[in-house]
Parts: sequence; C-alpha cells; structure tokens
Amino acid sequence: MTVSFHRAAKHHIPAAIAAAASLLSLTLAANGAQAARAPQSPQVTLADGVVEGVKMRGEHKDVRIFRGIPYAAPPVGDFRFREPQPVARWAGVRNARQFGPRCMQSFVAGKLDFRSTTMSEDCLYLNVWTNANSSEGKLPVLVYFHGGAFVSGDGSEPRYDGAQLASRGVIVVTANYRLGAFGFLAAPGASSESSHGTAGNYGLLDQVAALKWVRDNIAQFGGDPSNVTIAGNSAGSVSVSAHMASPLSRGLFARAIGHSGAAFAPGAMWSQEQAEHAAKAFTARIGAASLQQLRSLPAKTLLSSAAQPQRSYEPASFKPSIDGHFLTESPEQVFTRGGQARVPLLLGSNAQDAVSPGVAAPAEPALPGSGARLATLQEKLSVFRDQVDEALALYPGSEKVSQSTRRWMDLHRQTGQAPVFYYRYTQRLPAEIDVPTDHVPPPMLGRVHDAQVPYALGNLDVQKRYTWTAADYDVSRIFSRYIERFVKAGDPNGATPGAALAADQAPRQAGSVPDWPASRVENQGTSLQIIGETTHSVWDNPTSSQGLTEQPPANALAESTQAPVVR
Repeated sequence: MTVSFHRAAKHHIPAAIAAAASLLSLTLAANGAQAARAPQSPQVTLADGVVEGVKMRGEHKDVRIFRGIPYAAPPVGDFRFREPQPVARWAGVRNARQFGPRCMQSFVAGKLDFRSTTMSEDCLYLNVWTNANSSEGKLPVLVYFHGGAFVSGDGSEPRYDGAQLASRGVIVVTANYRLGAFGFLAAPGASSESSHGTAGNYGLLDQVAALKWVRDNIAQFGGDPSNVTIAGNSAGSVSVSAHMASPLSRGLFARAIGHSGAAFAPGAMWSQEQAEHAAKAFTARIGAASLQQLRSLPAKTLLSSAAQPQRSYEPASFKPSIDGHFLTESPEQVFTRGGQARVPLLLGSNAQDAVSPGVAAPAEPALPGSGARLATLQEKLSVFRDQVDEALALYPGSEKVSQSTRRWMDLHRQTGQAPVFYYRYTQRLPAEIDVPTDHVPPPMLGRVHDAQVPYALGNLDVQKRYTWTAADYDVSRIFSRYIERFVKAGDPNGATPGAALAADQAPRQAGSVPDWPASRVENQGTSLQIIGETTHSVWDNPTSSQGLTEQPPANALAESTQAPVVR
C-alpha cells in the first residue's frame, strides 16, 4: 500500500500543482483589478474612532487630507451657549473626505470663498493636511484660525489650504469655531450652568478644544504635539494674541504667528459687565425671557436677529470678553507684567491695513504712541492737497489693526523673553480675473487687510481669483519659506540662522531668502522686515506714516508692467 500510495501521488502531483497555480493566478488577478479600481484611502485611528481621508494627486501626491473631523460635540440644543463638550465615539470608519459645515454667519467680511457646501450650527470640525507616511513621524504642526471679525469665515477657504506647507513637512490644521451670537453672546443664565460661573467666549473656548484635540491626536498623523505653532489672520490673529494671554491655552503651543490683528486695539474686548449688558439688551429686543427660550430659537432666527446692526457699520453686537475664565485680565495687563506665554512670535501687518470692521465705531482711547503718529500723518497729508477727504475716507482706523499689532510686538519684545520677528507687508494684490479695467483699484489700494494670507501660506495657485505675476510668486516663495522655517525652528531664518543684520545694510542672502533679524529698538527706531517685491530689513520710526505715504500720489495711478503668469 505504501508503494502504491507513492506511485499514485507521483502521477497526480503535476495536475495538483497546475490546478493550484491556476487558482492562485485567478485570485491575484482579481485582487489586482480590485486594487487598481480602489483609490488609496488613508485611515487614521483617533481617540474617538477611525477616520478615512484622501490622498492628493499631482504636485502634492504625498499629501494626505482629512476633512471634517469633529473635535467637539455639536453645539446644539442644550449645548448652545455652553463650553464645547466631548465628542461621542463613533463605530466603524468615519468619512473624512469632505469639509464639514461652516458655522452660522451672515455678514461676510470681504470676499470669502468657501469649499464647505453647507452652513450649520453643528460646525465644530477641523481639517488636517499631512505628508507623514505613518504615526512614527515627529513633524511640526501649524494650527491656523481663520479671520472674519468673529462673525464670518471658515477653515475650508482656499487661502488657508494646507497642501503646500504639508508637502514641505509641516502638518497643517484648520479649525472652525462658533461666530457672532453663537460664539460670543454671554447669554443670561448661562453662567449658572458653568462650573466656572462665566458665560460667553464660546468661540475662543472652541479654539482651546481644537488645540487639546491636536495635543491628543496629532501624533496619529505623524505630528509632534510638543511642537505646535498657532497662527491666524485678522480675528484669528486677535485670537492668537488672546491665547498667549489665556491660562487655558498654556502649554498647548510652542510658537505663535499673527497677521494683522491683536487684542490690544481700543474696544477689541469687552469687560464681562459690558458683555452681560449687551446680552440683556439683545434678549430683551428679541423677546427671549429665558435661556431655554434662547436655545429653542431656530438657528436662522437667532442669526438674523443678531445680524441687525445696533449702530453704524456694526456687523455684530458680540465680541470676546474678559470673562474671568478664558481671560482673567486684559491682554494688555497680562503682557505688561510678562504673564503671557513666553514663546517665539512672528507678526506684522499690511501697508494699508486700515480698512477693517468696526473702524467707524465711536472713538475710544488711543493706543500709546498714536498721538505722535497722527500728528506726523496730518503734516504729511498736505502732500495730498485736495485729496485729503478722499484719503481719510479710504484709510480710517489703522488703530484697530496696524497699531494694535505693533503694540503686541512692543510688549512681547519687552516682557516675553522670547524672540520677536516683526514685518510690514507691501506687495500689492494684482487685478482680479474677469474684472473690467475701470473697476480695478489703483496700485496704492492693493496692500489691504488680509492681502498677505495666500502669499504667506503659499496658496496663490489655490486662490484663483487674481492674475498672479512672477513677482507675486517670488514674494510668496519668500514669505511662505519664512513661515515654514518659523514653524519648524522658531526662527524665519531656519534652524541655523545667520547673524542678525544691521537694519540699514543690504540684506544678506540665506538660501535665496533674505535674512530676517529679530526685532530690536535703537535710536533709529524699531527694526522690521519689509516683505514685498524687494524684501529687506529697515528701521521703522513709530511716528512715520504707514499706509497713506507708502508711495507718493504721483505714482498712485501708475500701471503695473508685470505680465500675468499662466499656471
């Protein structure tokens, strides 16, 4: 039997091998076809569940994007006018391919483009761009808070896209936060529900929750939770300065970036008494006698009621406040005594940053040094002769943006015990595509509020509204490299920066990007970096004009000779 068994086996071995090989070939072919059809969908396991994002193609093919990840529970129903609550865990794999809804908003500060397709009170979502291949990495992280005067904006806007920086080894996170009445109404009765006895500032508390989410989850995307930079423009920049002063945000970030805005502007923040008074007046006007009635109002009804202006050019009646919880004292007081987060700071404003929401509000106490600046400005206005009225109409209220940003720089330089890098942005936005030539603003109007954002984040190609030129791309290359280096090393010159330049010397090149010395004050004034078509360091006298005299009227209507770059 044994011999017979071996003979029989010997005769059947070739047939068995052939059958197995045929089956294996068919299986591999089927699996190969399925793999070819299925897109590469990266997945990440978070504390609350698994998310599945998308992998980019083309220029940024190594970048993975995860959109619409919840970082807090939907702030609806009984969670309206409450601090952000924890996210409920989900089963299975959550689709993170699309942006989440933007927060409730009606007033649009400037021209905003949204890639989110809906608006909802359920809006506490964030987005992550990363090029890390696994959770083994320790990449630096940039968390960016959008602008919009605390009444508008969204993390899906193209100017905040994170693909460019992610392709250079920086993980980028954008987060939505509650706006307007939803984010800043100190609703009567809400303080009694809070363990801290406070109400309001929900939008800023949302940002704190987003930063805690980053601390707890970003390592799963290949990020380093101990190497986080917070950044923002306009209201997002005001938020950054407030986080530096807040005890709740301490330890959640290692560096800070602010573009055109700070919490030091006159009236930038209310006292708690002012916030409560405004809330009582609002609830009386709309006939909501209790917190429960406020919570039962449809979101659109609350939105439209809050959007009704109470005075000339007041898009929102609610703003951040010194609530005794997020802020226990004013940012001015915190920074003056050196109580802020002692982290490296990169900040600046635009040459014509004056136009911003609220600039026509009643006058409030001026910032230190603004009197001398105004006197010099009035003297130089004689250059404009019969254009004075027009000029003043075009450039009101630089106190709200440029001067408050400068005050932030001055205070942190004096008491922060960390390097400060201060800039003034001078590159003019080009003409918009398909805009009639008679509607194109003259060159002197192009360095406006928020104009620097797509340049700083390297997003000219994503911001398709403008006829970008070769000069624009060069400015963006330099500015975004500064941002990248600062996020990675805490210095826009990189991990091994060159020696600081004398501000009156020609800039020395460091890898084709001009050196940027840390801000200091000497007899000539304050050193700062001019970022524009000719990026260089200068001494800036605080009494010199900034916006109106950036270029003389004789050149104001000069046509740009740069040809648009087709990309």
